[in-house]
Amino acid sequence: MKLARRKFLHLAAGAAALSAISRTARAQSYPSRPVRTVVGFAAGGGADITARLIGQWLSERLGQQFVIENRPGAVGNIVTEAVVNAPPDGYTLLLVNAANAINATLYDKLSFNFIRDIAPVASMTRESLVMALHPSVPAKTVSELITYAKANPGKLGMGSGGNGSTSHVAGELFKMMTGANMVHVPYRSIGRAFADLIGGQVQVAFGGMTASSEYIKSGKLRPLAVTTATRSEALPDIPTIGDFVPGYETSNWFGIGAPRNTPVGIIERLNREINAGLADPRLKARLTDTGATVYAGLPTDFGKFMSEETEKWGKVIRAANIKPN
Repeated sequence: MKLARRKFLHLAAGAAALSAISRTARAQSYPSRPVRTVVGFAAGGGADITARLIGQWLSERLGQQFVIENRPGAVGNIVTEAVVNAPPDGYTLLLVNAANAINATLYDKLSFNFIRDIAPVASMTRESLVMALHPSVPAKTVSELITYAKANPGKLGMGSGGNGSTSHVAGELFKMMTGANMVHVPYRSIGRAFADLIGGQVQVAFGGMTASSEYIKSGKLRPLAVTTATRSEALPDIPTIGDFVPGYETSNWFGIGAPRNTPVGIIERLNREINAGLADPRLKARLTDTGATVYAGLPTDFGKFMSEETEKWGKVIRAANIKPN
């Protein structure tokens, strides 16, 4: 019996070693052909630029083309489903973003579960939103805006890029945490919301740096605060909402995900190379130029962040009873 047991343990150890060797070999030989990164947004925007910068870095480092495929539509649900159903071999990746965490609760009939079916590979960037006001609003600080909104219920229109957009849920989170009375006004895009904000049709909006920076610099809009936990490098003189509302934080964020069951060795290799890119001064500077801050970390770190974001926005969506457009 002792001999048989020793033989069994020896064989089991050998099988485990062979499995580890196989995983290592597979990761070392990856990639052996072009890799596709699917982006659920049109070419030219912040998501596309981020994906292309990282894709170019990975192409140069790993010796195979990392091809960016833009497939806008359905707020990213179509491309997420496509990646979920792709072979888990590392050759189809997803540009993961805040919309994925929001959509997990906003849409109740998705054919996939974002947290279960998308494996976290690497976080990349976070971009602060700017809380901007039309100059006619007599508030110079976040505290003054809260006081004004409570004293004038229904008089502040809050423009957004549509129901369930990042700009919308950022505003709803602010309303929930402060009791500020603002009326949500959805638009087809945050660009259109800012156009009406300049014209005074709405009085406040939460928008990304790309959408707001030009109007802020020209004095057409008044920036009150940024939404991230720390100040933005692009607007270092502007305080955070958290300075006035402890615990408030949100951002546009991007990372890379893969189909569930993608080999761990491949995920770890991609993570190492992406983190190396985020630490490279030239690539980091180009990403920072988009108004973003780089966030490197392990796949487990990104997975924890994805889960926390999904849980946070789920609570906001249910409390505000947000429905898709």
